[in-house]
Amino acid sequence: MRFTLATVVTALPLFIAAAPRPAKQRGTAVPLSKLSSLVMADQSVNFEALNSHIAATTAKIHHGFDNFEKNTGASLPSAMKGAWKRDSSALPLISLSDPLDRWFGTISIGTPPRNFAVLFDTGSSDVILPGPECDNTCYGHTIYDPEASLTSAALRKFFSINFVGGASSFGNQYSDNVTIVGLTATDQALGTAAYYSEALQIGQFAGDGLLGMAFQSISRLNQRPFFQTLISQDQIEEPMFAFSLATPRPEIYLGGTNPDMYTGDFTWAPIIQQGHWRVNIDSVVCNGQNVLNNVPGIIDTGSLFIIGPPEDVAALYAAVGSIPVLGEPGFYSFPCDAVPSVSFTFGDRSFPIPAEILNMEPSENDPSQCIGSIYAGNFVRTWIVGNTFLSTVYTAFDVANQRVGFATLAAA
Repeated sequence: MRFTLATVVTALPLFIAAAPRPAKQRGTAVPLSKLSSLVMADQSVNFEALNSHIAATTAKIHHGFDNFEKNTGASLPSAMKGAWKRDSSALPLISLSDPLDRWFGTISIGTPPRNFAVLFDTGSSDVILPGPECDNTCYGHTIYDPEASLTSAALRKFFSINFVGGASSFGNQYSDNVTIVGLTATDQALGTAAYYSEALQIGQFAGDGLLGMAFQSISRLNQRPFFQTLISQDQIEEPMFAFSLATPRPEIYLGGTNPDMYTGDFTWAPIIQQGHWRVNIDSVVCNGQNVLNNVPGIIDTGSLFIIGPPEDVAALYAAVGSIPVLGEPGFYSFPCDAVPSVSFTFGDRSFPIPAEILNMEPSENDPSQCIGSIYAGNFVRTWIVGNTFLSTVYTAFDVANQRVGFATLAAA
């Protein structure tokens, strides 16, 4: 699986807040681009970047669990959350995950509008950008300055972000107009960060911030997410969005699905509980052997890989005789000339992962062994289904019917 460097695309002309509200749109496609950081110059796997990515992704999901309980007053089963521990070597426990080699798009905020590159993340719910109070950790990113926008308003609310190892950051909440190629969420709540961790600094993070696409119940700000704001303001005809995360035409489609991007029918999986886009994985099959049945999985466009509970991932790789990578806990390798066949089943339909996607790169220590792109995450009690899987299907997120759908990608 090779990764290429691409630049962030510029959005189409945007409407300003003073313009009349446009008619409800049938659907809008937003092009995406990506940053590559996971393969080093010699084409070997960058384990430091991989470990950072996995730590940040699992931290983000656990942070969402905490937000759910705080915002709703309901408790999640302990078996779902697991025994989360704060490790000093992990990345910050914030809604901004470490998006190495993931897809970014352009949004516009304020009046006059200013463009920002963001990660569209179904694993979180907030709009987060670096604010004017941010120190030199935000150098190189486009700063959102509410004083420069005629349509911004201070919500007079703070938000705090807990970091691994006991550190913390904080910021202020504002509202402003957020626009994506003609779709404007008026008075959208957003958070301005006063600090960016190393994983979010310009050397590792191509975007300026994050736009969460999950539900309000896991919002750190406890505010309505962007897409739900579009729905409430009658901006779109169909309360659904969809992703194609495959080259050469990656995009997010707002207000339905793009029929040019898929073929056949969708297979639908209902959400287990509103918060994350968490559904039931009917089975995981490896080399024809049914390894796992009825396990929960969060569909997360902010994660590059598939991350699972350690015992589940160990069982999957054990089915084909794969071995742990020496010195890299959670990673497994297999012979490069014998890549296993792995498929995930949703709604009684099996979706295979192509060998070129499952095979990351040859191991630096043994070029005959290749690194698999399914990883074991410490303290993870639910599967996190990221772009290792999502790049192979067209994925629809149906807000009205509380379900996720998968369809076959159209030929490029």
